[in-house]
Amino acid sequence: MKSLRQGPPEISNFFIGFDSTEKLAMLDFKKSVTRVRSSRLAQGSVILFHKPKGYLVTRKDERERKTVYHILPPFLLREGWVPIGRLDKDSRGLLLFTQDGTLVDRLTEPGGCDKTYEVEIRGRISDDDLSRVLQGVSTSIGILKVHRVTKKREVGPKTQLEVILQEGKNRHLRRIFHALKDPKFHTPLKVLDLKRVQIGPLALDIPVGTWRFSTPDEEMQLLAIFKIPRHRG
Repeated sequence: MKSLRQGPPEISNFFIGFDSTEKLAMLDFKKSVTRVRSSRLAQGSVILFHKPKGYLVTRKDERERKTVYHILPPFLLREGWVPIGRLDKDSRGLLLFTQDGTLVDRLTEPGGCDKTYEVEIRGRISDDDLSRVLQGVSTSIGILKVHRVTKKREVGPKTQLEVILQEGKNRHLRRIFHALKDPKFHTPLKVLDLKRVQIGPLALDIPVGTWRFSTPDEEMQLLAIFKIPRHRG
């Protein structure tokens, strides 16, 4: 059963509030946290988070911009949960966290798993350019490509695509589409919205700004895909 969480003050099924004097308004706090920790350790080894736009995926920003840890509960930092991959500040969607180094390696290595994105661009993309993004497009950081791309809709001057990556560089999709031009106006394409909706078998199914633990079934699928033993010492 999937259990939805919303941060930052929440700890498992307990919510820590503050009264007008900014003191903890929870009775028997230590006992509750002990119960929560025991419950959490029995949960999945992956956290699924629906990242909003406008947040950085970093522990701390020198310019004091908002990070995902302003939304997520404190235990992620305290207990060493790390993000699997990244989403840039202007992107949204599925972001995974884990304490399992093997899983991080398997999910981030080139060709490790499919990552599915819904992308809206300003401009139209020709069939020839759709073929080019599969073969590789020259960008400022080298040749970048996608594993699969499908044109979903064209609405006015905008185009909606579904894109699957198996390897992602910094601002991978933004760089690819910026290197292409609208066939009519000859202006560079621009990504207006980028949302990651799936990583391997894990699909985004929670509201923006919320998180949940992976289910036993989801964890078994991950372990089976990457041939990771169920119990590791």
